[in-house]
Amino acid sequence: MKFLIIQTAFIGDVVLATALVEKLRIQFPNAQIDFMLRKDNDGLLKNHPYIHKLYVWDKKQGKYKHLWQIARMVRKERYDYIINPHRFAASGFVTWFSGASNKIGFDKNPFSFTYKRSLPHAVATDDTSPIHEIARNQQLIADITDDKPAMPAMYPSAEDYNIVAPYQSVQYICMAPSSVWFSKRMPIDKWVALADKLPHSYRIYLIAGPEDKILCDDIIRQSANPNMENLAGKLSFLQSAALMQKAVMNYSNDSAPIHFASAVNAPVTAIFCSTSPRYGFGPLSDVNKVVEVEGLDCKPCSLHGLAVCPKGHFKCGKDLDVDTLLWWNLKQI
Repeated sequence: MKFLIIQTAFIGDVVLATALVEKLRIQFPNAQIDFMLRKDNDGLLKNHPYIHKLYVWDKKQGKYKHLWQIARMVRKERYDYIINPHRFAASGFVTWFSGASNKIGFDKNPFSFTYKRSLPHAVATDDTSPIHEIARNQQLIADITDDKPAMPAMYPSAEDYNIVAPYQSVQYICMAPSSVWFSKRMPIDKWVALADKLPHSYRIYLIAGPEDKILCDDIIRQSANPNMENLAGKLSFLQSAALMQKAVMNYSNDSAPIHFASAVNAPVTAIFCSTSPRYGFGPLSDVNKVVEVEGLDCKPCSLHGLAVCPKGHFKCGKDLDVDTLLWWNLKQI
């Protein structure tokens, strides 16, 4: 049996799609499971113990030429199943061209009419019955497994753990203050206030990509907490997950680090500004809490976040009560 999972969206989407890998591995322990994702996200699945082959699509250099090359390679593999939780045309084209007898994905994909099975990507309209993304994805393979999703998983190597080990000689907290979208970011003054209120006995590591080094530097510069270190751009995805795994607490906006925490079962406080966990991208760790401003009739304003606040006031970020972020520390007192 040969499976290919296609998820060429963002970092967090790839992490959540690893739940499909875990479930297929349980159900079909001898099957070949391959994965297609975009370049720069391939580090997430480096040396993954259950993935046989990675197809890495370079969207920046020869985007469509490279997509065609990958599509031809996929077709030659003669997969039994193509499982495509991605909802856009490029992945749909590869799915269609694959020639697989079982092509499965969501009906929002423009190529879904070529699938053997296409399902709705259902998003909860209120907070009473949220559907997590791993549950939505699980429905794609429910007919060959069951309807209970596995947990996502990341697999840092021994080398990854060795690299972060020097940072773990003290008790520490990780903060991930960035996001691609402005409206998902808790304002910088709130991060500064949080750092100031946390016990200064904890070391605080700021984790982010290299493009966020200035943001992290600004938080450290404005904070009165002397026990902070900027690790932006210094750790790979897997090394960041390895560091988060043993943290006393991890703080993250509605962004990929929430899913890193889920994938290594690390404690996490998830901060939702303009978006909402009802959309299915909340934390899954055993120890977790969602913090958000309640009672705003304009929230959530989008599924994935916006570059600017549509109302101009950004109350979902500016009105966050920093004290609510200290919930775990207050419980320990």
